[in-house]
Amino acid sequence: MDTISTPSESLVLVQAFDNSTMAEISKSILDSAGIFCVLHGEYLSSVYSIGAFPTRLMVRPEDLEEAHKLLGIR
Repeated sequence: MDTISTPSESLVLVQAFDNSTMAEISKSILDSAGIFCVLHGEYLSSVYSIGAFPTRLMVRPEDLEEAHKLLGIR
């Protein structure tokens, strides 16, 4: 499982996107549901070629299952 640790919390990967627009839409869905989430690497993915640096949508571990349901990820 992909994780990012910060001093206050650890985040896990929901999904990686080659398309930053799709990442932003997915983030908006989670934001609307009240789920804290961040995009990691969205600027790199817009500068470099597709697939070189995917944008990663990250959430708290306890929100992962709900995020998957909202985004239709199995």
